[in-house]
Amino acid sequence: MGLIMGARRKARICALQMLFQYDVARPRIDELVSIYWNEFGEEVGDVAQDFSNQLALGAIAHLEEIDELIKQRAENWRISRMAVVDRNILRLAIYEFKYETETPKTVVINEALEIARRFSTYEATQFINGILDAIKRDLETNQNASIATTTKSG
Repeated sequence: MGLIMGARRKARICALQMLFQYDVARPRIDELVSIYWNEFGEEVGDVAQDFSNQLALGAIAHLEEIDELIKQRAENWRISRMAVVDRNILRLAIYEFKYETETPKTVVINEALEIARRFSTYEATQFINGILDAIKRDLETNQNASIATTTKSG
């Protein structure tokens, strides 16, 4: 992944905007991608554009699973009641936790918080941090449990 930090953040922001668009309008995936890059997308370069598409389309492909993780941790919050930008920042970060594992989870959280500071409220940033932190711990606990099981049976 030959992207410098600034380009990665820009790619994440583009992915967030695509996910937002998908969440609000539910276009077909091919339309989402072509309309976004033709109408709204910044000039980010091919590698960043690929990373953006990977994040947005990956999050969409795993939406039910990701939303289930959010539901488990967002006590008293229905996903439909969250601000659109906040739930999509969460979705992108969780997708990255689970499927883009070369980026450390702490970095993913920091990136999500930077983006939240730019596009959401202070309270939302704290809310996002709390949920992502809890999910990060859950995933690490599950990972360690499965490693321990594998080691014992292996």
